[in-house]
Amino acid sequence: MTSAKKYFSLMKTSMQASLSYRFNFFINTIAGIVFITALFYIWKAIYAQRTELGGMSWEDMKTYLLVVFITNMLLTWYSETAISRRVIDGSVSMDLLKPLDFQKARFSETIGTSIIEGGICALVAASWATVFADVNLPPNLLASGLFLVSLALSVLIKFGIIYLAGLVCFYTSSVLGVAWARAAITNLFSGALVPLTLFPDWLETITRWLPFQGIVFIPASIYMERMSGLDALWNIGIQFIWVIVLWLAGKAVWRWSVRQVTIHGG
Repeated sequence: MTSAKKYFSLMKTSMQASLSYRFNFFINTIAGIVFITALFYIWKAIYAQRTELGGMSWEDMKTYLLVVFITNMLLTWYSETAISRRVIDGSVSMDLLKPLDFQKARFSETIGTSIIEGGICALVAASWATVFADVNLPPNLLASGLFLVSLALSVLIKFGIIYLAGLVCFYTSSVLGVAWARAAITNLFSGALVPLTLFPDWLETITRWLPFQGIVFIPASIYMERMSGLDALWNIGIQFIWVIVLWLAGKAVWRWSVRQVTIHGG
């Protein structure tokens, strides 16, 4: 119980830090808005010459882009670099002396930041839906509930991926290089740039065996009710499995990587 209070305290501290460093938070928010706005006008130009693409109308695509924005904003660059910075600046050595699990501590901090980012995201998403009309809402309460569960799991999957990427910094000092590579791979294979159904068959098949689809494509498909009933539950189950796999992978990589830490005099 005492341990749980410590992690909860870390979460609250992370929330306060997000509010304290408002400029960084503002920059991350603006970056997310610029990214989704650029995607919006790119897809608008593509749809100017057609009414449907891969079974998706322009109205469907606008709804899809809204979910892309939400999933990207719930866990931003700020949360990602917070993990890798601890490795690069050496403060990870102090974490080894604390009676806290490093992975759980970073998870608590990430969730704290995500709560604040989620509030801002909701306001911006509502504004987006107002400015760019015809954004469809989930058709019923069941679809809304399944979407929220899937969205929560997408945050956990993304945390698992960025945690592993952060641990890569034990072996390289190129924090930005690792972060950019992680972001590029995630955006491509999660469906953030292009819905997976528009991929060539062979590439779509590969993505089905990767965890990235659980970040954007599955939540978006459930939101748009392209996955419903047992199909939606099956894909939520896949997300849950990847949450467990990535968490265990993170623990294994941490145990191996922490051996790279050198403490002066030790």
